Amino acid sequence: MPWFAGSLGDYEQVTVTRLGSLGDVGAAAGLLDEYRQHYGANPAPEAVATWLREQVESARARVYIAGDADGICTVAVVPAALTLRTVWLVRDLYVRPASRRQGVARALLVAVGEEARAAGAHRLSLQTETGNARAVELYARAGFDALTEITVMDNVL
Repeated sequence: MPWFAGSLGDYEQVTVTRLGSLGDVGAAAGLLDEYRQHYGANPAPEAVATWLREQVESARARVYIAGDADGICTVAVVPAALTLRTVWLVRDLYVRPASRRQGVARALLVAVGEEARAAGAHRLSLQTETGNARAVELYARAGFDALTEITVMDNVL
């Protein structure tokens, strides 16, 4: 079985594919490890590959790759009891520095949004640091609105 579930389409000349449930996750794991290092984590390619495989195989996450491993987006699909549907949460979005400002992040967001809509999701949500102005601007241009009526709280275990 191939490790990509198949192409979801071309968005502004960027092909987006979703990682399948079995097989080699090398390119995706390498990109996700780059993302982690971007935020200060130590390199851990084997651990990242194992973790990524577990997330996809358990259906806890969907993983999208743009272009030739130019960008990656991980999404958690969670139940939404009030609407009896699902909410899709963009957890990680990373584009390699050499591929930025070329529509890669936008292509990932469009592909995820289209797949969420087709699956009957109630909402597509994400969070980012308030000070990450470029990300906030990108998300606003992609149709996301800041929710002032929600407080995000955390309890690190």
